Amino acid sequence: MKAIWQGEILAESDATVVVEGNHYFPASAIHWQFFKASDKNTVCPWKGTASYCDIEVNGKSNKDAAWYYAQPKSAASNIAGYMAFWKGVEVLDQ
Repeated sequence: MKAIWQGEILAESDATVVVEGNHYFPASAIHWQFFKASDKNTVCPWKGTASYCDIEVNGKSNKDAAWYYAQPKSAASNIAGYMAFWKGVEVLDQ
């Protein structure tokens, strides 16, 4: 799978985990140069607290377009540290 925004590959992996229709990419698959920590957090009743990142590509910013669970609840332990995308980020089959 590939996550793409503004023509740049943000993440690429054949080991994503699908939860609620979202592909979560392992940390080792993330191209970190495109990410900046956000102060946004949300809480899911069964996954726990999600932290967000802004995506910055070629001078353009996509605020809070990626999220991850650093310390998810036990029901979502399989996505600890994995990142998912939305807000126009395309997730495509390689």
